[in-house]
Amino acid sequence: MTRDTTDPATGQAAEPPIRLIVADDHPIVRDGLSSMFASAPGFEVLGEASDGAEAVRLAQRLRPDVILMDLRMPGMDGLTAITELARLGLTARVLVLTTYDTDTDVLPAIEAGATGYLLKDSPREDLLRGARAAARGESVLSPSVAARLMTRVRTPAPQLLSRRELEVLELMAAGNTNREVAARLFITEATVKSHLLNIYAKLGVKDRAAAVTEAFNRRLLVPRASEHP
Repeated sequence: MTRDTTDPATGQAAEPPIRLIVADDHPIVRDGLSSMFASAPGFEVLGEASDGAEAVRLAQRLRPDVILMDLRMPGMDGLTAITELARLGLTARVLVLTTYDTDTDVLPAIEAGATGYLLKDSPREDLLRGARAAARGESVLSPSVAARLMTRVRTPAPQLLSRRELEVLELMAAGNTNREVAARLFITEATVKSHLLNIYAKLGVKDRAAAVTEAFNRRLLVPRASEHP
Protein backbone atom coordinates (compact mmCIF):
# COMPACT_ATOMS: atom_id res chain seq x y z
CA MET A 1 0.00 0.00 0.00
CA THR A 2 1.45 3.38 -1.04
CA ARG A 3 1.62 5.93 1.74
CA ASP A 4 0.01 9.29 1.02
CA THR A 5 2.65 11.98 1.54
CA THR A 6 0.44 14.92 0.52
CA ASP A 7 0.12 17.72 3.08
CA PRO A 8 -3.65 18.06 3.68
CA ALA A 9 -3.26 21.74 4.59
CA THR A 10 -1.52 22.80 1.39
CA GLY A 11 -2.28 20.00 -1.02
CA GLN A 12 1.42 19.87 -1.86
CA ALA A 13 3.80 16.95 -1.52
CA ALA A 14 4.97 16.68 2.08
CA GLU A 15 8.56 16.06 3.11
CA PRO A 16 9.25 12.30 3.26
CA PRO A 17 9.44 11.00 6.82
CA ILE A 18 12.76 10.44 8.53
CA ARG A 19 13.26 6.67 8.53
CA LEU A 20 14.68 5.28 11.77
CA ILE A 21 16.12 2.13 13.29
CA VAL A 22 16.28 1.83 17.08
CA ALA A 23 19.19 -0.21 18.47
CA ASP A 24 19.17 -0.97 22.21
CA ASP A 25 19.55 -4.17 24.20
CA HIS A 26 16.78 -3.27 26.65
CA PRO A 27 13.31 -4.15 25.26
CA ILE A 28 11.54 -1.51 27.35
CA VAL A 29 13.87 1.21 26.07
CA ARG A 30 13.45 0.04 22.47
CA ASP A 31 9.68 -0.04 22.80
CA GLY A 32 9.61 3.39 24.41
CA LEU A 33 11.77 5.02 21.77
CA SER A 34 9.97 3.30 18.92
CA SER A 35 6.57 4.38 20.23
CA MET A 36 7.73 7.95 20.81
CA PHE A 37 9.17 8.39 17.32
CA ALA A 38 6.39 6.47 15.55
CA SER A 39 3.81 8.78 17.11
CA ALA A 40 5.74 11.97 16.26
CA PRO A 41 5.06 13.71 12.95
CA GLY A 42 7.71 13.26 10.28
CA PHE A 43 9.17 9.96 11.51
CA GLU A 44 8.86 6.35 10.45
CA VAL A 45 10.35 3.52 12.54
CA LEU A 46 11.60 0.79 10.21
CA GLY A 47 12.77 -1.70 12.80
CA GLU A 48 14.46 -2.48 16.08
CA ALA A 49 17.78 -4.14 16.90
CA SER A 50 18.94 -5.66 20.18
CA ASP A 51 22.66 -5.40 19.43
CA GLY A 52 25.13 -3.79 17.05
CA ALA A 53 25.32 -6.71 14.62
CA GLU A 54 21.55 -6.70 14.13
CA ALA A 55 21.61 -2.92 13.66
CA VAL A 56 24.19 -3.26 10.89
CA ARG A 57 22.15 -6.00 9.18
CA LEU A 58 18.98 -3.93 9.34
CA ALA A 59 20.81 -0.85 8.06
CA GLN A 60 22.09 -2.81 5.06
CA ARG A 61 18.62 -4.12 4.26
CA LEU A 62 16.38 -1.15 5.10
CA ARG A 63 18.68 1.82 4.40
CA PRO A 64 17.42 4.12 7.19
CA ASP A 65 18.16 7.82 7.42
CA VAL A 66 19.06 7.68 11.11
CA ILE A 67 20.04 4.94 13.56
CA LEU A 68 19.42 5.57 17.25
CA MET A 69 22.33 3.62 18.70
CA ASP A 70 23.01 2.54 22.27
CA LEU A 71 26.71 2.03 23.02
CA ARG A 72 26.90 -0.71 25.64
CA MET A 73 25.23 -3.79 24.21
CA PRO A 74 26.19 -7.48 24.42
CA GLY A 75 27.78 -9.09 21.39
CA MET A 76 28.68 -6.30 18.98
CA ASP A 77 28.55 -3.04 20.93
CA GLY A 78 27.48 0.30 19.53
CA LEU A 79 30.99 1.61 18.91
CA THR A 80 31.91 -1.45 16.85
CA ALA A 81 28.65 -1.12 14.93
CA ILE A 82 29.35 2.54 14.12
CA THR A 83 32.78 1.56 12.83
CA GLU A 84 31.32 -1.26 10.73
CA LEU A 85 28.64 1.02 9.24
CA ALA A 86 31.36 3.43 8.13
CA ARG A 87 33.45 0.58 6.70
CA LEU A 88 30.48 -0.63 4.66
CA GLY A 89 29.89 2.87 3.31
CA LEU A 90 26.32 3.08 4.62
CA THR A 91 24.99 6.61 4.67
CA ALA A 92 22.72 6.33 7.70
CA ARG A 93 23.44 8.96 10.34
CA VAL A 94 24.12 7.53 13.78
CA LEU A 95 22.69 9.33 16.78
CA VAL A 96 24.07 7.79 19.95
CA LEU A 97 21.51 7.53 22.76
CA THR A 98 23.13 6.32 25.96
CA THR A 99 23.29 6.72 29.71
CA TYR A 100 27.03 7.44 29.73
CA ASP A 101 28.88 10.68 28.96
CA THR A 102 32.44 9.76 29.95
CA ASP A 103 35.46 10.48 27.75
CA THR A 104 35.92 6.77 27.13
CA ASP A 105 32.42 6.62 25.61
CA VAL A 106 31.99 10.01 23.94
CA LEU A 107 35.25 10.53 22.09
CA PRO A 108 35.58 7.09 20.46
CA ALA A 109 31.96 7.22 19.26
CA ILE A 110 32.41 10.63 17.64
CA GLU A 111 35.77 9.64 16.15
CA ALA A 112 34.16 6.49 14.72
CA GLY A 113 31.62 8.60 12.85
CA ALA A 114 28.61 9.23 15.08
CA THR A 115 26.73 12.35 13.99
CA GLY A 116 25.38 13.08 17.45
CA TYR A 117 25.49 12.04 21.10
CA LEU A 118 22.53 12.47 23.43
CA LEU A 119 21.71 11.04 26.84
CA LYS A 120 18.63 8.87 27.28
CA ASP A 121 17.25 11.14 29.98
CA SER A 122 17.08 14.07 27.52
CA PRO A 123 13.61 15.65 27.20
CA ARG A 124 11.38 14.23 24.47
CA GLU A 125 11.59 17.36 22.34
CA ASP A 126 15.39 17.31 22.51
CA LEU A 127 15.42 13.73 21.25
CA LEU A 128 13.06 14.54 18.38
CA ARG A 129 14.98 17.70 17.52
CA GLY A 130 18.25 15.79 17.69
CA ALA A 131 17.03 13.09 15.31
CA ARG A 132 15.85 15.72 12.81
CA ALA A 133 19.20 17.50 13.00
CA ALA A 134 21.10 14.23 12.62
CA ALA A 135 19.07 13.40 9.51
CA ARG A 136 20.26 16.71 8.04
CA GLY A 137 23.86 15.77 8.86
CA GLU A 138 24.17 18.31 11.67
CA SER A 139 26.18 17.55 14.79
CA VAL A 140 24.05 16.99 17.89
CA LEU A 141 25.50 16.99 21.40
CA SER A 142 23.87 16.98 24.81
CA PRO A 143 24.98 19.93 26.99
CA SER A 144 27.10 17.72 29.27
CA VAL A 145 28.86 16.13 26.30
CA ALA A 146 29.48 19.50 24.64
CA ALA A 147 30.98 20.83 27.87
CA ARG A 148 33.20 17.76 28.19
CA LEU A 149 34.50 18.15 24.64
CA MET A 150 35.18 21.86 25.15
CA THR A 151 37.15 21.08 28.29
CA ARG A 152 39.11 18.43 26.39
CA VAL A 153 39.95 20.89 23.61
CA ARG A 154 41.00 23.65 26.00
CA THR A 155 43.15 21.37 28.17
CA PRO A 156 46.66 20.90 26.82
CA ALA A 157 47.47 17.28 26.03
CA PRO A 158 49.88 15.68 28.48
CA GLN A 159 53.48 15.56 27.27
CA LEU A 160 54.26 12.13 25.84
CA LEU A 161 57.90 12.07 27.00
CA SER A 162 59.27 13.64 30.15
CA ARG A 163 61.90 16.37 29.89
CA ARG A 164 64.63 13.94 30.98
CA GLU A 165 63.51 11.34 28.43
CA LEU A 166 63.66 13.97 25.70
CA GLU A 167 67.18 14.92 26.81
CA VAL A 168 68.25 11.28 26.58
CA LEU A 169 66.67 10.90 23.16
CA GLU A 170 68.25 14.12 21.84
CA LEU A 171 71.70 12.92 22.88
CA MET A 172 71.02 9.52 21.33
CA ALA A 173 69.94 11.20 18.10
CA ALA A 174 73.27 13.08 18.11
CA GLY A 175 75.11 9.74 18.14
CA ASN A 176 76.07 9.48 21.80
CA THR A 177 76.47 6.07 23.46
CA ASN A 178 74.77 5.12 26.73
CA ARG A 179 78.00 5.90 28.61
CA GLU A 180 78.35 9.30 26.92
CA VAL A 181 74.71 10.17 27.66
CA ALA A 182 75.21 9.19 31.29
CA ALA A 183 78.30 11.40 31.55
CA ARG A 184 76.60 14.36 29.89
CA LEU A 185 73.54 14.17 32.15
CA PHE A 186 75.43 13.14 35.32
CA ILE A 187 73.41 9.95 35.72
CA THR A 188 74.32 6.25 35.68
CA GLU A 189 74.23 4.03 32.62
CA ALA A 190 71.55 1.95 34.35
CA THR A 191 69.38 5.06 34.59
CA VAL A 192 69.94 5.76 30.91
CA LYS A 193 68.81 2.22 30.07
CA SER A 194 65.73 2.67 32.25
CA HIS A 195 64.84 5.90 30.43
CA LEU A 196 65.30 4.15 27.09
CA LEU A 197 62.93 1.34 28.06
CA ASN A 198 60.30 3.92 29.03
CA ILE A 199 60.83 5.76 25.74
CA TYR A 200 60.46 2.55 23.72
CA ALA A 201 57.21 1.69 25.53
CA LYS A 202 55.71 5.17 25.06
CA LEU A 203 56.61 5.34 21.37
CA GLY A 204 55.77 1.71 20.63
CA VAL A 205 59.23 0.83 19.27
CA LYS A 206 61.91 -1.74 20.08
CA ASP A 207 65.27 -0.03 19.61
CA ARG A 208 66.97 3.36 19.73
CA ALA A 209 67.07 3.88 15.96
CA ALA A 210 63.31 3.35 15.71
CA ALA A 211 62.78 5.59 18.76
CA VAL A 212 64.71 8.45 17.18
CA THR A 213 62.86 8.04 13.88
CA GLU A 214 59.48 7.94 15.60
CA ALA A 215 60.35 10.99 17.71
CA PHE A 216 61.15 12.99 14.58
CA ASN A 217 57.94 11.75 12.92
CA ARG A 218 55.91 12.94 15.91
CA ARG A 219 57.85 16.21 16.03
CA LEU A 220 59.07 15.45 19.53
CA LEU A 221 62.55 16.10 18.17
CA VAL A 222 63.30 18.84 15.65
CA PRO A 223 66.21 18.43 13.22
CA ARG A 224 68.91 20.97 13.94
CA ALA A 225 69.95 23.25 11.13
CA SER A 226 73.34 22.43 9.66
CA GLU A 227 76.09 24.51 11.17
CA HIS A 228 78.67 25.97 8.79
CA PRO A 229 82.14 27.06 10.01
